Amino acid sequence: VQLQESGPGLVKPSQTLSLTCTVSGGSITTNYAWNWIRQPPGKGLEWIGAIHYSGSTYASPSLKSRTSVSRDSSNNQFTLQLSSVTPEDTAVCSCARGVASTDYWGQGTQVTVTS
Repeated sequence: VQLQESGPGLVKPSQTLSLTCTVSGGSITTNYAWNWIRQPPGKGLEWIGAIHYSGSTYASPSLKSRTSVSRDSSNNQFTLQLSSVTPEDTAVCSCARGVASTDYWGQGTQVTVTS
């Protein structure tokens, strides 16, 4: 299984961050949950949200009001949208497979919020 994040590396404050994770070697509609996780500079990992293979979506309570996770089943991709970003949302964002624990991760992509 391979996961690859894609999206803009720079986002302006108040805009919406959009990232896509393309999955190969496994279907996002067959099993597992597909997660978005971030790591701000100098801080630990933070789970953002996920979409279950059933289509149910979940988000961290602290980010729920700004988070949307969706999928494009035909292209085996899932997407993160984080709205109203601030410089505090600057982080390396990664997608990962798993429920309760994760086993496969993308390489991560740097997202910087700056004007």
